[in-house]
Amino acid sequence: MNTPEWLKPGIYGAVIGAAFVGVVGFSWGGWVTDGTANDRAMAMSRNKVVASMVPVCLDMAQSDPARAEKLETIRAASTYQRRDALMTAGWATVPGTDAPNRDIAQACLAALDVDRSPERPENTIDEG
Repeated sequence: MNTPEWLKPGIYGAVIGAAFVGVVGFSWGGWVTDGTANDRAMAMSRNKVVASMVPVCLDMAQSDPARAEKLETIRAASTYQRRDALMTAGWATVPGTDAPNRDIAQACLAALDVDRSPERPENTIDEG
């Protein structure tokens, strides 16, 4: 069987064009695989849940009778141990769960602003 002479360059062009479109689409076009899209969606939803739970953490910190002692313990901890101290205080434990959440503790720690000056009244919390 004889194939037309133009068929071979046409097939090469189609294959090279498809490869080029794929490379450009995934590199600059914003295309992602199903797995990447799922990972991004999960990260976005986790961030939104953490952000929505920070006011709960701040409210628990505000209403805690032992707030002053717990804040002092958190302030006394080294910078990288403050999240664990806040988790021990119980403020990062979402109502209805048994264990504290590390991401909520980190976000709550940032919102508490534990490094502020001691002259500032203890009953005010920056809700940032």
